[in-house]
Amino acid sequence: MRGSVGWVIAGVGIVLVLVATGLIGDRDRSGESVAAGEWTQDVCAAVGVWRGQIEAISESFRLSAESNDQTETAAPTPEGKLGAAQLALERAIESADTLVEAIDRAGTPDTAGGEEAADQVSSWANGAENDLEQAEDLLDDEPDSLEEDIERVTEVARLIAGALESGRQVLATVATSDPELEAAFRDSSTCQQLREETG
Repeated sequence: MRGSVGWVIAGVGIVLVLVATGLIGDRDRSGESVAAGEWTQDVCAAVGVWRGQIEAISESFRLSAESNDQTETAAPTPEGKLGAAQLALERAIESADTLVEAIDRAGTPDTAGGEEAADQVSSWANGAENDLEQAEDLLDDEPDSLEEDIERVTEVARLIAGALESGRQVLATVATSDPELEAAFRDSSTCQQLREETG
């Protein structure tokens, strides 16, 4: 079972990381000042791709977990739910690493509050990666019971959900911290799409 689950989740991770890498391309504006519109366009695009990755990886894990429920009569093992969760988190951490790189390469918006805004978004991206690594640490050891397994999976879900929600809050805060950035967030096509997806 691990083999088929692994191919599904790994495939999702590879495809979406390639998409994110294509988004970054050769543009590296790290440490440079860029127009507010360019910065918001790149940042919202990077966050949108990352959210899509997390959603796809989470869905792959959910489907594999449901399959395990239907085929396994014993408590979950590293070859079942736990193994699938570990692989899903590996892919999620890779996507978060790509997110951090994309945010850094977006540069700093050339506005009054641009440096602070860039720092806030960068701090969130690094924090999201740290949260996912923390979630992975929870799954390092085989659980002693089904109850412990459920607790771990619940905590992993909480950390992932927290990373998604904190990202939404950070972008909302940054978007209202500077009049130029507020206009740029409003006019950016990728930010508009992200708002539609996050509500």
